[in-house]
Amino acid sequence: MPIDFAFTEEQNLLRDSVRAMLDRIATPAYIRRCDQEPRYPSELYDAYVEMGLLRMPFPESVGGLGGSVIDFVVIAEELGRKSYDFLGAYGTCVFNGLNILHNGTEAQRQHWLPRLLEGRIKMSISMTEPGAGSDAGAMRTSARRDGEHWVINGQKVFSTGAGAERNVINLYARSKPEGPHQEALSLFLVDKDTPGITLRKLDTLGRRSLGTYEVFFDDVRVPADRLVGEPHKGWGYMLSGLQLERLMTAAGYAGGAQAAVDLALAYAKERQQFGKPIGSFQAIAHMLADMQTAVDASRMLLWRAAWQLERGEDALMAISQAKLFGSETYANVANQGMQIMGGYGYIMEFDMQRHYRDARATTITAGTSQMQRNLIAGLMGLKTK
Repeated sequence: MPIDFAFTEEQNLLRDSVRAMLDRIATPAYIRRCDQEPRYPSELYDAYVEMGLLRMPFPESVGGLGGSVIDFVVIAEELGRKSYDFLGAYGTCVFNGLNILHNGTEAQRQHWLPRLLEGRIKMSISMTEPGAGSDAGAMRTSARRDGEHWVINGQKVFSTGAGAERNVINLYARSKPEGPHQEALSLFLVDKDTPGITLRKLDTLGRRSLGTYEVFFDDVRVPADRLVGEPHKGWGYMLSGLQLERLMTAAGYAGGAQAAVDLALAYAKERQQFGKPIGSFQAIAHMLADMQTAVDASRMLLWRAAWQLERGEDALMAISQAKLFGSETYANVANQGMQIMGGYGYIMEFDMQRHYRDARATTITAGTSQMQRNLIAGLMGLKTK
């Protein structure tokens, strides 16, 4: 069956309404303020809730809007155009909510999903540890059952958005001291202000708005009903939403990369040297042509992957390719945009430097480029070491 890249009238209206909302709230001054202070984009998040964007990917049976994968990706690309962190604020909460939808108990769905979709709570995720990044199975944060509670000890790092107001940390911990990690991890919902939790905000080069945290757990006691689903099933829960998560990141990369090209193009049309716009020089024009071509190619990979996932196909290869190529394209075009804008790109009042800083993390987070290549090679029947 041929791939259809045409959007429905409703999807075009959705894109237009999200873009209009972003243009109204996420002005260049607002984006700069969130990056430089730095501060959580609370006003923008409230608009997500008011517009029903959080409800979009959830079924109507739990208060959602029953949106499709394509609807979700339309939203993600638009948010990424403004700031990848603005997409992170949205996507992190959506993914954690979907995890509860698919893997939690009925009581957990009834308790947590209305609170999330109505904006009464936010959610972050804590998986990475100082000794466990790409090798998630090496995590050592422990959870021990003690009567009607679990007692958690350990340390997490690179926990994006963990310090947000009314945040609930979705924490993966080893609930069996021994045994293979596939049968030893559990998922817990832990309020960020629970006694025994210490948050330390990390000073990062880019993606500064949401905040990146180190989280320490010292005899943190959580009720037994904060265990999502069944004990020791956390590894499967962790993997269950990865395809949609990586599809979202690829959409954000495409949006951010397009914004970087648009900035460089506008500058090249306006900046005069030797009596004419620098965009009329072949060296600059060819750079911009290559940049736009790469962004369009990354977008095509994105929409192919979204189309496959929408149809219920195994989209792992397509999503991995879209994630790999999209992240490296965003980093490359932001770098080229800095070159085109010269010294102005290096000044903090111009937005190209923010794209340059934000894009640098995309080849690392949500699965490094090296891990994506390993995965793609494995799907091609190659064994990598």
